[in-house]
Amino acid sequence: MTKIRIYCTNNKEYYEVDAGTTLKELLAKVNHNWNNMEVLAAYVNHSLKELGFQLYLASTIHFLTYNDEDGRRCYHRSLNFLCQKVIYDLFPNRVLSFDYNLPNGHYGELKQKDNFSKTIPMTTEEVVMVRKKMQDLVKQDLPFIKTKKINAEAVRLFRSRGQNSKAMLTESEGEFFITAYYMDGYGDCFYGPMVYSTGSLDRWSISLYSEGFCLQAPKIKPPYGLPEQKYQKKLAEIFEENSNWCDVVGVRDIATVNKAIGLGYGKIMISVSEALHERKYAMIADMIAHRKKDVKLVLISGPSSSGKTTTSKRIALQMKVIGLNPVVIAMDDYFVNRELTPKDENGEYDFESVYALNLELLNDHLNKLFQGKEVTLPKFDFGTGKSSLTGATIRMKEGDVLLMEGIHALNPVLTEKIDDSLKFKVYASALTSLSIDENNHISTTDCRKLRRMVRDFNFRGYSAEETITRWPSVVRGERSNIFTFQENADIMFNSSLLYELPLLKYFAEPLLRRISPMSPAYAESLRLLNFLSRIVPLTPEEQQAIPPTSVMREFIGGSTFTY
Repeated sequence: MTKIRIYCTNNKEYYEVDAGTTLKELLAKVNHNWNNMEVLAAYVNHSLKELGFQLYLASTIHFLTYNDEDGRRCYHRSLNFLCQKVIYDLFPNRVLSFDYNLPNGHYGELKQKDNFSKTIPMTTEEVVMVRKKMQDLVKQDLPFIKTKKINAEAVRLFRSRGQNSKAMLTESEGEFFITAYYMDGYGDCFYGPMVYSTGSLDRWSISLYSEGFCLQAPKIKPPYGLPEQKYQKKLAEIFEENSNWCDVVGVRDIATVNKAIGLGYGKIMISVSEALHERKYAMIADMIAHRKKDVKLVLISGPSSSGKTTTSKRIALQMKVIGLNPVVIAMDDYFVNRELTPKDENGEYDFESVYALNLELLNDHLNKLFQGKEVTLPKFDFGTGKSSLTGATIRMKEGDVLLMEGIHALNPVLTEKIDDSLKFKVYASALTSLSIDENNHISTTDCRKLRRMVRDFNFRGYSAEETITRWPSVVRGERSNIFTFQENADIMFNSSLLYELPLLKYFAEPLLRRISPMSPAYAESLRLLNFLSRIVPLTPEEQQAIPPTSVMREFIGGSTFTY
């Protein structure tokens, strides 16, 4: 038997094994402390693989647990697969649709098999049935088996189940075979590795939510408990609004977007999407005008690459149209001197903390402005790390409304000395309700990551590799500084556009292909390339139809705004 040499980065040791050894078999030989966590998958030469993967060449291996992002993705995919299998067994005339991610889980609905636009509301009793059946399959510790399926055969199977979007997408890919996974006789495609068996899915919860259910996986931090189940009304409403609008337009997944572009409707899709944004900006300005006797401060927040800067500029334009005068105050100019900046657990300056801002000075200036007094604004020098009162001198006039945009805008601490009746709060984010197919949603985080990747390359001199390696720290900051306060908003603005993934593919795909197989970002580049491979890109001619004030111009260039 041929022997091969394997290097495990987890414990920095070499192993000599027979060719054909699976990762699961290798794992049994590895002496390492996994912090009482189960290994769920592994990187083989920076490429993500399931534990059933067989090794035939000398390789570098890194095993993944739930503590790793790709380990969590494997867990979530497998949990969704388990749920879908149970739904298929219990309700054969219904089709499961995982519509979007909630902050505390995945939202799923049951659709009528012969009419996917019709949602069949679930009952508490039905959710209990699903939970019990899922628990039974976990106890049986059934394996997830990877296999290849003939394309035409897979298309027939998906159509027979009412999964028409998945069938259309599979058919359009033009491959002879597709990768599928089977569990307890049920097969499907989830576009990524699964855990080894159902027994690994030991922590989850499912409960009634709106017309469907919320399927929860563990939190991402120790001790990995389940998140609190709470209904976030405003976030649910913005997802539902976008989902309903997609139904009206007839585009709600990658297959239908691809079809529309293939039929030459790319420019129409751009025009309709931009018209919807324009209407929303105008509506927000109207809401501010309706409260103009009280509102003196408009606060706009959102996560990285949510388009909050363009959103603030577009809202400001609409405010001017109806007779209001937005006066912009730069939140970044209120940074404290660098030596006064709080530090994180690693002893590094924490510029993401709300306390990196001079809150006392900011609140003092705002209150003076609201009282009609004159104020000289600060100016922060990022080179020296010093703040000085050398900015513009302003006084509020009739019709003036202050406008501030930044990650902390909705944090009550930022403006705690300002009467709430004077504030109007906007939360902007790219909350796509598009999906890959019926049971594979598109992560809003992935959309923002692609946006940032393109913008970083075009305007900030960063490679796609650098964007990917920095992204985890960006997300950590968002969880503590932004997402916690999103429900404080008076209104949420969804900056996602139906055409943006075909647009981003055109710019992001070449950047991702430059990442070396030796890079730690390689596994993520492969995942994103695999995702983008299913999308038909917009042509340069079609891209010319994107208005110069579009939020997408913030990322690809060509905007009439100054950033």
